[in-house]
Amino acid sequence: MTAWPARRPRPGPHRTALLGCAVLSVALAGCSLLGEDGSPDASGGTDTVVLVTHDSFALPQQLLREFESQTGDRLRVLASGDAGALTNKLVLTRDDPVGDVAFGVDNTFASRALDAGVFATAAVDLPPGAAAYALPDGTDRLVPVDTGDVCVNIDTGWFADRDLAPPATLDDLVRPAYRDLLVTPGASTSSPGLAFLLSTIAEYGDRWPDYWAELMDNGAALTAGWSDAYYVDFTQGGQDGTRPIVVSYDSSPAFTVGDDGRSTTRALLDTCFRQVEYAGVLAGAANPEAARDLVQFLLSPQVQAALPESMYVFPVRSGVDLPASWARFAPRPTAPYTLDPADISAHRDEWLTTWTEVTTR
Repeated sequence: MTAWPARRPRPGPHRTALLGCAVLSVALAGCSLLGEDGSPDASGGTDTVVLVTHDSFALPQQLLREFESQTGDRLRVLASGDAGALTNKLVLTRDDPVGDVAFGVDNTFASRALDAGVFATAAVDLPPGAAAYALPDGTDRLVPVDTGDVCVNIDTGWFADRDLAPPATLDDLVRPAYRDLLVTPGASTSSPGLAFLLSTIAEYGDRWPDYWAELMDNGAALTAGWSDAYYVDFTQGGQDGTRPIVVSYDSSPAFTVGDDGRSTTRALLDTCFRQVEYAGVLAGAANPEAARDLVQFLLSPQVQAALPESMYVFPVRSGVDLPASWARFAPRPTAPYTLDPADISAHRDEWLTTWTEVTTR
């Protein structure tokens, strides 16, 4: 889950570049929330805790300064691509970790990181509601921080203007009525694209390659990433797109609300795949105590409340008030598609190879 859609006139959500520090480079160039001279805050702390995360980590700087103030630890943030690139980095550096805490490994990559011994056991208290998003195995090493669902979204006005009933299910997307209307980010190059592929695998089992062959024969378009699919090809993306069906997120319609107070898009809740992002203390962390404090901080009420507006995801903590637009326009699916993270880990490469063969034939 590393790209949440932008649906408001500012640097865009879905993980574009709303970064908590001035610069977070994909080359793992770090930044601190303290002074450039590296001096500690008034609490007298001198330790540094290094958070390794994806490029779209975007909590408000005020919150991260609050963590530094509370603990006296200097916080350094290292960005490393999307969820897949982040996981690869953590696995490759497991014997000499580049940080103390990792945040952003999601349920499509969690088993790979756990199997590689990337994370250490850390006694972190889960807040109310978070246990529902915990991994079947490895909860003592990876704790859920946020969640969201990758769903097919539609331009409701486009269908209304043509008096065409919009699709509702995955089955509908291969019908002739929706030929040349769908755009999706690719599964091999995009986290939401991979999640959409996993939705089809969960729905169709071993028949999923046949479904994808039908989908491509029905004119589905593929892009390298979510931004191109949403902003360029989608009819509500703002750049004269021609496709009114796009793979995006369940929260997307909350950011396409017009002056009339209505959203111009809708998520198809029968097409969604559940994504969860986790945080954990890295095995061999130089500062494991501060690392545990940081993981616990990510589960705090103030951080959980900031997630919808800053990172466009849902909190895992129950009882957190959502923005009014989310409560109205971002209903969550009641039965999203899921797959066992261990099955994803075991078959991901095989599935992606087959998907590439089917979509490029």
